[in-house]
Amino acid sequence: MSALRKTTWVVAVALLPALTAAPATAAVKAGTKDEKAPKPPAVMSTVGGSQLGRPGTQVRLAGGAPVLPKDVTGRSWIVADAESGEVLAAHNAHWRLPPASTLKMLFADTVLPKLSKEQQHTVTRGELAGVGAGSSLVGIKENQTYSVHDLWMGVFLRSGNDAVHVLSAMNGGLPRTVQEMQEHAEELQALDTRVVTPDGYDEEGQVSSAYDLTLIARSGLQKKDFREYCATARAQFPGEQKPGKKRDSFQIQNTNRLLTGDFGVAPYQGMAGVKNGTTTLAGSTFTGVAERDGKVLLVTVMNPSSKEGHAVYKETARLLDWGFAAAGKVEPVGELVPPRSADTGSRGDSDGAAKDDVDESGSGGEPGGAGGETGGKPYGPEEASAASRGGTTGAGVAVSVAIVALVLVAVAGFLINRRWPLPDPAHRRPRR
Repeated sequence: MSALRKTTWVVAVALLPALTAAPATAAVKAGTKDEKAPKPPAVMSTVGGSQLGRPGTQVRLAGGAPVLPKDVTGRSWIVADAESGEVLAAHNAHWRLPPASTLKMLFADTVLPKLSKEQQHTVTRGELAGVGAGSSLVGIKENQTYSVHDLWMGVFLRSGNDAVHVLSAMNGGLPRTVQEMQEHAEELQALDTRVVTPDGYDEEGQVSSAYDLTLIARSGLQKKDFREYCATARAQFPGEQKPGKKRDSFQIQNTNRLLTGDFGVAPYQGMAGVKNGTTTLAGSTFTGVAERDGKVLLVTVMNPSSKEGHAVYKETARLLDWGFAAAGKVEPVGELVPPRSADTGSRGDSDGAAKDDVDESGSGGEPGGAGGETGGKPYGPEEASAASRGGTTGAGVAVSVAIVALVLVAVAGFLINRRWPLPDPAHRRPRR
């Protein structure tokens, strides 16, 4: 080997770790790329960190990390650790797009705690009158009585817009439910989300983002009933009650194909929810949570352009596979921020972005920076107090108080970021 070739080889080997650790900002190549497809905004929200506000794919590969799958065509997607909240990779994470029925996650997270599952309700014609043409339905009939539990099964398994409208009526009506959903989205810091309908039916101005849907799913998974409903594969739903006869029931199956499987797509190992959707404007959308070897990941994919069957599920599965293989081998590109009520604001601004990420020039240009703090972490316990012992100086007391306060802040931050529980059915799902 010549001296020149030997030198070139040595330099290339030396540079390899730095090259693999650099953030990727170019979009993942896709065999079905549509040159006429809409382009993401040049500037997007920086909630969760400045890197998440950039267009294109964001990932920071360390040594030994697998490359992202190339056959992912979603306009927007995100891979996040459901427990720590770290975002492992993202693509146009804050692009505001129509959400379809994935918006039902926000509906459930908002309304589910307010109604007892044992409550019975007799459906009126008016409660079904506003269901959009072509909506997915579970098959609710007027003048028939259903439990709240039945209705939620219809929402989660069959994505029934009829069930959403009945539950909204029980919650005080559609306008009130939409308002409460919007308020809850803002509490979660899902600030890309604008709610027009509670069921995700296409309406002008109704948008969300891969980041927001993941944030909403993470919040919903804190609720035991939410976890159980979204992880249920099949259930019996009440049929029509005919006079003098026993009421029949019929089986409904979850439309989440990574949970139940379908022609061309197998159930995903460890899948435990969350919600899928398809409309004319939104295309196909999906947010899924899965567990493998103690690691819990959330993936959202919005509007893939691929023509392969069940593309949104297959692309989600590829991203989940990558996320499990890449765990511990990538630097996070951002985080899922906690709800505002869990954040004292001691470090983040009103939009949940870290102060380190704010463009102080006021120019409104593309956010800068390639890492650093991602903001929104909870800080919080009230200032600790300590009683001085005999002979202890004022300075010593102050130091002790400071140490105690720092420990409590660290513990509080850890608990808030780690309080997201693993969906119970994930433990029970057999390995394949």
